[in-house]
Amino acid sequence: MKKVLATFLTVIMVLTVLAACSTSGSKPAGESSGDAGASGGKKKFAIIFKNTGNPYGEKEMEGFKQAIEELGHEAILKAPDQPTAEAQIQMIEELISQKVAAIAIVGNDPDALQPALKKAMDQGIKVLSLDSAVNGESRMVHINQADPERIGRVQIQAISDMIGGKGQIAVLSATSQATNQNTWIEWMKKELEDPKYKEIELVKVAYGDDLRDKSVSETEALLKSYPDLKGIIAPTTVGIAAAGKVLTDKGLKGKVHLTGLGLPSEMAEYIESGVSEWMYLWNPLDVGYLSGYAADALVNGTITGEVGDKFTAGRLGDKEVIVDVGGTQIMLGDPFKFDAANIAEWKEVY
Repeated sequence: MKKVLATFLTVIMVLTVLAACSTSGSKPAGESSGDAGASGGKKKFAIIFKNTGNPYGEKEMEGFKQAIEELGHEAILKAPDQPTAEAQIQMIEELISQKVAAIAIVGNDPDALQPALKKAMDQGIKVLSLDSAVNGESRMVHINQADPERIGRVQIQAISDMIGGKGQIAVLSATSQATNQNTWIEWMKKELEDPKYKEIELVKVAYGDDLRDKSVSETEALLKSYPDLKGIIAPTTVGIAAAGKVLTDKGLKGKVHLTGLGLPSEMAEYIESGVSEWMYLWNPLDVGYLSGYAADALVNGTITGEVGDKFTAGRLGDKEVIVDVGGTQIMLGDPFKFDAANIAEWKEVY
């Protein structure tokens, strides 16, 4: 009797273990073990900026993180030490292996990133660019700070006013491959074709690679090569701050004028001193924030990146996908002018 009872109990125990294993270790066919890029129910959204040590980029990533966390997800912030496509490709590969839900990238090169970004999209990851665009085949939509034509033209108009409509000017850009910089510079050149600028000569476009030391060196080289230089346009936050320091150190206030795109917190001393009478920018926090909401809208299917798609971007309100060269884009707004009348207020903001 005892032997029969022992055998019975053994059978019951085996069946119980098998049932437990079946319940915990299998799922119906076609069901995923969890959302791609999810951690504890949260999806992972990544942003890759051009390089570290860039205050503008830090603000942009901060805005992205704010949006993603508002939406209840997890933000991954990445940037290489140097602004190269190769470094960004390595980071894209890492994010693919992490199965993130979306990648937002500020491209160091419009074309070199295409194989890696297409690989990400082929694996179901939503890809968008912001600030500096990658080509249309490499992303679903681009987040644009402002109308590129207006950005380019307004900077020529500004430097013309500053130098009295005559004299030599130069441009201190970021990298030679930066799509946003190159587009703005093309519009600067188009604006210069107007006969009213016939006495203004664009002598050189220099590249500081968005590195402070190199931007300082390039500014010094411009001043040495062109002793009659009257104005510098630096459509990059790193470049304009570097140029402001060089002009200040050399006592060139009023002799070489400076405008471009800068962070109010970094440019306040140069605007207050008159080294730069005024400059422009948008809020990089808002650029990143809009990108976060656009990434979420792509992931949840609210938009696909097609012209006419609409979504609500948190505190920025309703936004619409519009046409872009080679793809589509979402526009943040107009460039904003910072001068001595408002810089004290804005330098405390960003």
